[in-house]
Amino acid sequence: QNIRYPHAKLVLYRGATQAGCGLAQSATGPFYCPEDKKVYLDLEFFDELKNRFGAPGEFAQAYVIAHEYGHHVQDVIGTMQKVDAVMERNPSQRNALSVRLELQADCYAGVWGHSAQQRGELQQGEAEEALKAASSVGDDRLQRAAGRQVAPDTFTHGSSAQRMHWFQQGFSSGDMSQCDTFAAGSE
Repeated sequence: QNIRYPHAKLVLYRGATQAGCGLAQSATGPFYCPEDKKVYLDLEFFDELKNRFGAPGEFAQAYVIAHEYGHHVQDVIGTMQKVDAVMERNPSQRNALSVRLELQADCYAGVWGHSAQQRGELQQGEAEEALKAASSVGDDRLQRAAGRQVAPDTFTHGSSAQRMHWFQQGFSSGDMSQCDTFAAGSE
């Protein structure tokens, strides 16, 4: 598509900050706010990624940032708006659509990773750091870590396997057109 890409601003914070989407707190985790076109990153999340989820490394952090910028791309090309409209008409599909949106952002992060690799910016083993990060923040793993039963109907971001699959899809192809999680099965 021939779309002008407006850059999203990056907001780094610790604890809490005011965002266009409301108050951002540590418990929220990293997120993209379409209202103000900004990516919000609580720096404490990266400590948690390393210590609690066992996903240290700069590329694991870069994966998280690229995932959030993936949401900005979705906003720019209209995917977010289309999904929001379908959610309004079909509230029972909200979680399933949210998962598809999140998995697409994982795939877009993989496309960015592919580009970084092509530019020689990745070192040996760094792609595995991103896969480990994707796996560590899968809904199934987070639910188990919280002592809860795994309930796929409540997923909002996808399972560890799904998140790794879609990151890898983008990373190996380097092609955004390979990131259509809405047309795909439930990988």
